[in-house]
Amino acid sequence: MQDRKDNLENKKAVILMAYGSPDRDEDVESYYTHIRGGRKPTQEELENLKTRYKMIGGQSPLLRVTNSTAKKLQERLNERKESIQVYAGMKHWHPFIAETFEEISKDGITQLTAVALAPHYSKMSIGSYQDAVKKANEEHGNKITLKFVDNWHLDPVFIEKWKERINEACEKKFSNIDRKDIFFLFTAHSLPERIQSWNDPYKNQLLETAKKLTSELKLEQKQQGFAFQSAGHTSEPWLGPDILEKIKELDAGGWKNILVAPIGFVSDHLEILFDIDVEAKELAKSLGIVLERTDSFNDTDDFIDVLESVVSQT
Repeated sequence: MQDRKDNLENKKAVILMAYGSPDRDEDVESYYTHIRGGRKPTQEELENLKTRYKMIGGQSPLLRVTNSTAKKLQERLNERKESIQVYAGMKHWHPFIAETFEEISKDGITQLTAVALAPHYSKMSIGSYQDAVKKANEEHGNKITLKFVDNWHLDPVFIEKWKERINEACEKKFSNIDRKDIFFLFTAHSLPERIQSWNDPYKNQLLETAKKLTSELKLEQKQQGFAFQSAGHTSEPWLGPDILEKIKELDAGGWKNILVAPIGFVSDHLEILFDIDVEAKELAKSLGIVLERTDSFNDTDDFIDVLESVVSQT
């Protein structure tokens, strides 16, 4: 009887959190201003970002993919007879985490697990998502018990699905190339170098994921490496090497086939569709290099398997 009472009193939920992206061209300035903490971008910065969106079709698929992921995870949990609601909230655009939390509160949720859709923890990135959830909870009287998933960069299902994706990319995109002639380049979003003075685990966790995959795939050390991408345009130094500089370095070393595995990302968005598929590929092509990348997880069953594994451990 006590267990039944507890089940009636506790309403559990998961909030999946992503970066956010503007829906329309006219929203880009407001979105960019939010990213910059309220400081408007210059006209040049604004036009540069708008141009990037235009080059990937005018809009990022991030919100659509995140909403679909939340819906599919909800269906998976329902199949398991788990009484857990799944929500989606964005850090820099609608629905903002605070807006989603309003819905969560109205639904009477009492226990909430917050999962950022990025596997590696940094106080600057994942920490800010968590701060948004904490702030929203405070504004609603701290009535909800919160749990945070800091990282899942070595989750066994995550590693296995990445291994499968890399192998599939080799077979489909380099079918006539000996695997030993392919350089495997792991990438993630760069962050300002100052995070290292905080003993921030971000870089180490990324290298741990890359090392685990290198071992699982039985890659030789000389045919794999790591690069950062999508650094912000600020005056302070960002983590490197940058992917474009790494491509030039690989060219100088005689590599002509590169497979990019962006292990710091789970969904197609601007940093994948422009920074890799346009900018990096154009540089590689100019150097006579064939550069391909692995498919993103997006809202595939593979990724729902990963999230199911992550949520089940909370």
